[in-house]
This record gives sequence, C-alpha cells and structure tokens, in this order.
Amino acid sequence: MAERYTLKVSGMNCMHCAGAVTRAVEAVSGTAYVMVNLEGACVTFEAEEAGADERVTHAIIAAGYSVAPT
Repeated sequence: MAERYTLKVSGMNCMHCAGAVTRAVEAVSGTAYVMVNLEGACVTFEAEEAGADERVTHAIIAAGYSVAPT
C-alpha cells in the first residue's frame, strides 16, 4: 500500500520552480501522484518503497531547493 508524504519546499517562487520540483520528484523511482502547492510551499506524493521520502528530499535539494518535513 502506498504511503502519502508531504514535504515543505523553500525557494519555490513561481510556476517554473513548481515545475522543476515536480520533475525532480517524478524522476525518483516509485513515486506517484505528485502534487506541488506553490502557495503552500509544499509537495505531496505517494510512494510504496521505504525511504522514498529521503530519496525525494535529495532530488529536490539537487534541483536547488531546501526541504523540511511538515
């Protein structure tokens, strides 16, 4: 069963940033249903694999943004 994760993302200021974060999360194997909330500065996604939140965090940081769990 997939688990839902929400991460706070700092540095997203526009739709381009939201797109970059979306692409970073979608590039992580096993993620699904990625939804970025620009106004709320967060990203929500589902994953079945353990440790997916850590891999997504690293992917978002590599894309140039800061991450904190909500």
